[in-house]
Amino acid sequence: MRVFLYEWVTGGGLVEQSGSLPQSLLVEGATMLAALAADFNAIDDTQVVVLKDIRLDDLPLPACEVVEIHSDSHHREEFEQLAAEADHTLVIAPETDNVLHRTHGMARSAGARLLAPDEAFVRLTSDKHAMALHFERTGVPVPESILLDADQEKLPSDFVYPGVVKPVYGAGSQNTLLVSSARDEPPPYPWPRRLERYYAGTSASVSFLCGPAHRTALPACRQHLTTDGRFSYTGGALLQDEELTKRATTLAAQALDALPAALGYVGVDLVLGKAADGSEDVVIEVNPRMTTSYVGLRAATNDNLAAAMIENAAGRIVSPTFSKEPLDFLADGTIRNSGGLQ
Repeated sequence: MRVFLYEWVTGGGLVEQSGSLPQSLLVEGATMLAALAADFNAIDDTQVVVLKDIRLDDLPLPACEVVEIHSDSHHREEFEQLAAEADHTLVIAPETDNVLHRTHGMARSAGARLLAPDEAFVRLTSDKHAMALHFERTGVPVPESILLDADQEKLPSDFVYPGVVKPVYGAGSQNTLLVSSARDEPPPYPWPRRLERYYAGTSASVSFLCGPAHRTALPACRQHLTTDGRFSYTGGALLQDEELTKRATTLAAQALDALPAALGYVGVDLVLGKAADGSEDVVIEVNPRMTTSYVGLRAATNDNLAAAMIENAAGRIVSPTFSKEPLDFLADGTIRNSGGLQ
């Protein structure tokens, strides 16, 4: 079996962009790439091929076939050829500027067999505002919100603050910030943004391995976010509280029930409020792609999550088993558990 594993930042998506690569996306992208490459390579008779931006020297991918990319045209040529030839293609890319949707489109045009949700799912969930409006119509709880125009300088005075300003198409907390009142002046942004009400509580995520007619929920994770008003993701931990886990999994499943059918790996981000009955819980966004939680989840099981993803995508229900021991993980892939660092 041949697997084309493509990560946008490390794989040449920005090869002709001057300056340094976006650090947070680079770290998380490289972390997911390395974890998935190791898991796919552990499947018998499997060869993993990846693209690598020629500027990246420190990108260890043992046992992978690595193709160095030196230009945009070379990137597209190699991407299309590898996507067409592979038995499975998995894309890791941000929703920012519709990159994920466009990359999936390029793969499908090449005839790729994508381990990914279909176009309708990706298009809807990549647009954070359209997705939230869809959830409102279908009864899924989300923060109250309004749309801000591109380069809008003033915040509305009739909104319930504090709030969170974020790009309509975004990922990795890029250009996301907390605002306390209409008097705040967030930096101008050349594309539309979403202003949503800030909800205090436990930031959590639930990931699913999705098949044609089923999905398998993985353990809920607590998200570690910075407290500087930027909500930068620094890692996570397996959620230990059983009631919070139940609430998170139930709400995440409700969100997916309201969306088109998915395939592959999907993550749902939530905030679990203080009310024990879950009445203050909200869905923040749905990630139609691999998330950094994968690095923690794979460390909590002796099963191969990449193999389970392939099996579930083929319609064969496979439910990996997980340890209930406490486990923390960092965005760079470092694992911290009761035994210390790994």
